[in-house]
Amino acid sequence: MSVVIVGLSHHSAPVPVREKFAFAETQIPEVLGQLREKGVVSEAVILSTCNRVELYAATDLPDAEACLRIEEFLVANRGYSDPVGTGLYRLGEPDSVQHLFKVACGLDSMVLGETEILGQLKKAYDLALQHKLTGGWLNKAFQKAFNVAKLIRSETNIQRGSISVASVGVELAEKIFGSLDDRHVMVLGAGDTSEKAARALLSRGAKSILVSNRSYDRAEALALELGGQAIHFDQWASVFDKIDIVVSSTAAPHYILDRAKLEPLMRARHQRPLLLIDLAVPRDIEPEVNFLENIYLYNVDDLQAIAESYLQQRREEITACEKIINEKAAELIGQRRSAGFHPAPKTAGA
Repeated sequence: MSVVIVGLSHHSAPVPVREKFAFAETQIPEVLGQLREKGVVSEAVILSTCNRVELYAATDLPDAEACLRIEEFLVANRGYSDPVGTGLYRLGEPDSVQHLFKVACGLDSMVLGETEILGQLKKAYDLALQHKLTGGWLNKAFQKAFNVAKLIRSETNIQRGSISVASVGVELAEKIFGSLDDRHVMVLGAGDTSEKAARALLSRGAKSILVSNRSYDRAEALALELGGQAIHFDQWASVFDKIDIVVSSTAAPHYILDRAKLEPLMRARHQRPLLLIDLAVPRDIEPEVNFLENIYLYNVDDLQAIAESYLQQRREEITACEKIINEKAAELIGQRRSAGFHPAPKTAGA
C-alpha cells in the first residue's frame, strides 16, 4: 500500500477552475465513500480550501494507475468538461508524502510559512477520521505531518516575522508600546487596508477604536463592524489626546495631518508616544512630522519594505525546511515498510 495525491492549487490552476473542484464539507464523506466503493482507494481525505483542492489516498494499486483513476473520478464528479485544462497534478511516493508535509508546514502556500493551512488540514483529516474513511496508513501519515509542522516551527524561522502590511503595523505597535491592552486606536478613512490594520490591532488587544470618515454613515458602519465608535470628520482632532495609534487611509488629495497641526495636539497629549500608520496614496500625513519628539510615522512603502524583508528571511529558510521534510518522509515510509506494509509494484513508466 502507498499514499498518492491528486489535486490542484493556486500554483497550477486559476480561481475559476479551483472553484469548480471545491467541495462543501457536507459533500466530502459521500464523495470519498463513492471513491472507496470503486476499489480505487482504501483510505482517503479531501482538503478543500480557497487555494487548493487535494485528495490524499492510501491505495493497493500502482501509484500511476491509482492517480489516473482518482483524477477521472474527480473530473466526472465535478462535471468538468475539459480534463486537459484542469491543472490537476498526480503524486506518488515519496513525492506525495513530502508534499503532504510541505502543505502542513505552509511551504506550498500562497503566503509562505502561513499557519492557517495547518488548521484546515487538521479539520479535513478529522472529518475523514470521524466518518471512518482513514486507516492505519493515512492516520500515521497525517499525524507525522502535524508533528513535522511543529518541528519546522521550532527549528527554523520559516514562520517568524510579519509579512502583511496589517501584521507589520501590529508588530511595530507592540515594539513601541509593549502591550496593546490599554491602547486606543483611531482610524481616519474607511478603506479596506485600514480596516484590516484596525482588526489586526484589535485582535492583539487594543482597547478601543474610533472611526472618522468624510461620510459619517460609512464611519458608523465600520465602527459597528469593529465594535468601536464613529466620530465626525471635522471633530477627530478634539479626541486626539486619548489616542495612541492612528491608522490613516483617506482619499484626500492633500495632507490631513501636518507638522503645524500635530505640534499643539502633541502638547495636549503631554508628549505620549504616538504611532502614525499612513496607508494612503497620496499620503495623508506630512513626512515632516517625523521630526517631532515621540512620533513614529510609517507609510505604506515603509511597511511593505519591512514585510518584504521578513518574506526574504522566510525564503532563506526553505532549504532547511525541505531537508527536515525529506528526512521525515523517508523515515515514515521506512517505518511502514519495516513493519511489513510494502507498496504495490509500479507499472511501466510510473
